[in-house]
Amino acid sequence: MSDTLAGSAAEATADVPEYPMARAAGCPFAPPPEVMELAEQRPLSRVRIWDGSTPWLITGYDAVRTLFSDSRVSVDDRRPGFPHWNEGMLSTVHKRPRSVFTADAEEHTRFRRMLSKPFTFKRVEGLRPAIQQITDDSIDAMLAGPKPGEIVAGLALPVPSLVISQMLGVPYEDAEMFQHHANVGLARYAAAEDTMKGAMSLHKYLAQLVEAKMEEPAEDAVSDLAERVKAGELSVKEAAQLGTGLLIAGHETTANMIGLGVLALLQYPDQAAVLRETDDPKVVANAVEELLRYLSIIQNGQRRVAAEDIDIADDVIRAGDGIIIDLAPANWDAREFAEPDRLYLHRSGAGQHVAFGYGRHQCVGQQLARAELQIVFHTLVRRIPTLELAVPIDEIPFKHDRLAYGVYELPVTW
Repeated sequence: MSDTLAGSAAEATADVPEYPMARAAGCPFAPPPEVMELAEQRPLSRVRIWDGSTPWLITGYDAVRTLFSDSRVSVDDRRPGFPHWNEGMLSTVHKRPRSVFTADAEEHTRFRRMLSKPFTFKRVEGLRPAIQQITDDSIDAMLAGPKPGEIVAGLALPVPSLVISQMLGVPYEDAEMFQHHANVGLARYAAAEDTMKGAMSLHKYLAQLVEAKMEEPAEDAVSDLAERVKAGELSVKEAAQLGTGLLIAGHETTANMIGLGVLALLQYPDQAAVLRETDDPKVVANAVEELLRYLSIIQNGQRRVAAEDIDIADDVIRAGDGIIIDLAPANWDAREFAEPDRLYLHRSGAGQHVAFGYGRHQCVGQQLARAELQIVFHTLVRRIPTLELAVPIDEIPFKHDRLAYGVYELPVTW
């Protein structure tokens, strides 16, 4: 390569911004300003990640929905070019059995079918009284406890953890153990060794639970998986991997959404009043959709890789190029949502957000998450109408370093 060509190539890559990017101080709910600047210029652009590779960052709402639905876009994290989230994820890639999260096409359909039973509308609706009870018990305990109280430990973690434990048939006394192991691999700089240890412990635990449910099944999701193992449709390893994924996804994301959502409602009391003053389930449901759109807690993107060349928005994503689909800028795309930086719980079209993804890989547990969030937010603002922050907002520790954005703790008083 001539010096001129080498120089211009180096210059071109020097212009590629590092990703993920920092949020602005004092704007905890907004996507990082640099991401929004890229999004304003065009719906996709190149970024550089931790391993030096330069995948495509997808920020435009239409481009996000298009790529989520494109069968040439693969979730298979073993493919060369896949933009792994950290070294830990990369190190375990060939040691993990395939699952609904990393399988394409027919293999994905097969796994998805295995998970359909626990998440049917009927099963989730049947859980509402239990979710309500767990929520009320958590709020009772907080009101009876010392002031200031703390939302994350008092409400945001116990509710989804108890619910997913009940749903999966995992004894709740083991919840602390799985929370610990789940958290290890989700740190941005998770080391390979720590991730491996946590994954192995969880996997072993779930495998033993699957085997126990094969002997004594109950009405829960792990028993459903155990039934599939007995029928020869799944191996114990595959069942354990699916169970582990549900366990982590089932409490980590909803817990963060509760913590951050409560903070947003406290910052916008006029919007909290919308929830407090309604008995209409449709208004409550729409409020939750708007909070999901506004907060987009899965930060740093859904990771994919192109299996073939894809022409999109005047660019070509080549086969083998990494793809990061960033939900937050898509949910703040002004072409789709008027005044996207405004939290407006009566927003029409709030449900068009992509917080749960889109297309065939859309979150399998989204109905459960919706039920939990509707019950928790509505019940909390009703039962503690005088709830307020116990510290200034700039003292709240935010999860800038996690896969899911949220708060580490949220001290409140009333």
